[in-house]
Amino acid sequence: MTAVAPSLLAVAIAALISALITWISRPLLQRYALARPNARSSHRIPTPQGAGIAVIAATLLVAIVWAAVADVAIPQALVGATVGIALVGFADDIVSLPVLVRLVLQAAAVGAVVFTSPETAHIVPALPLALERGLILLAGIWFVNLVNFMDGLDLMTVAEVVPVTGALLLLGLLGDLSWPATLIAAALCGAMLGFAPFNKPAAKVFLGDVGSLPIGLLLGWCLLELAWHGQPAAALLLPAYYLADSTITLFRRVARREQFWSAHRSHFYQRATDNGFKVPQVIGEVFALNLVLALLAIATVRAGSTAITIVSLLAGAIAISFVLRHFSRPQAC
Repeated sequence: MTAVAPSLLAVAIAALISALITWISRPLLQRYALARPNARSSHRIPTPQGAGIAVIAATLLVAIVWAAVADVAIPQALVGATVGIALVGFADDIVSLPVLVRLVLQAAAVGAVVFTSPETAHIVPALPLALERGLILLAGIWFVNLVNFMDGLDLMTVAEVVPVTGALLLLGLLGDLSWPATLIAAALCGAMLGFAPFNKPAAKVFLGDVGSLPIGLLLGWCLLELAWHGQPAAALLLPAYYLADSTITLFRRVARREQFWSAHRSHFYQRATDNGFKVPQVIGEVFALNLVLALLAIATVRAGSTAITIVSLLAGAIAISFVLRHFSRPQAC
């Protein structure tokens, strides 16, 4: 725990850099990257998007500098893939890329990270490594996209990412996560905190795909590192709300034979606002749920007990079910 002070300093520096870049870039985004409301939007006035540039720049800058000072190696493939997928997101924010093009480029970025990882990184030893990496590739593409899909409400991604990265940082300080992943988690946590004041209702700026896609990649890699360190249950619990909301929504849309790749308002958090929930109420419940999931994840890691892991997974599933059910019901007048 001797690295607590440097970790908190890194979080603070990342927050300041993120806030500064967001503030400086907002007039340019207002001019060139304006998100106009449509039938599927949660906002009602044209709002600039693309502040993810600030979040990703702050995250990578702080993590890389801190890694150099601490003599820690952050995978070059991860840095390159993050920049690459951010560029894909930026292009999509400006000109709206075709779905197939986006998926191919996303697969290339995720694949670069997955297939350059050490062969010793294995979640299920009984499973052939090539098969496991292929499954991780598919899961990674889905995770990158689901973070993008869920970024549809003011402060939603902040309410998700800050508890998850905060828990990852704590696990890293306790020695339960690799140091490179701990650095990334700390820097990303700070960068999101710096972005938060600009995204609170009513948001002055949005992340855009340039932010949500690389955030999904970085967060997914940190969770994968946690799973590779023998903690797959914790890696599943931390993002479980995003996983549940987006995956259930996807299956429902497929079952209804809808164009599941197109924009929509079918997610539980979107239905909540349609059902009369105020945005702060939705965000508050999501944030509280993620704090509960973070505590359960930390408990599974620190206890090292199969029984506690099973109970934590069940408790997490019950908590998520409660929130999703709550969002699905109209608010009483």
